[in-house]
Amino acid sequence: MLMAHPAVLRNLIEQHDALRILHAEDGSPEVRQRMDDVAYTLCVSTGTRDIDAALIAARHQLPGARTEDDSLLTA
Repeated sequence: MLMAHPAVLRNLIEQHDALRILHAEDGSPEVRQRMDDVAYTLCVSTGTRDIDAALIAARHQLPGARTEDDSLLTA
């Protein structure tokens, strides 16, 4: 599988975060379409099928990401 460049993944994550905020405030069809486009690109870039998995996979591929899954650990 091809791996997206970390800069591309970071940009897509940032776009998704910004669009999510815009959608919460505006909810326009244009914002929703752009969110769908970014979500699709993230899924293709990470080899996943849904946006939640794509965001997790993309974040794990960024430099400095934790290599261990600590999601079940408590603080």
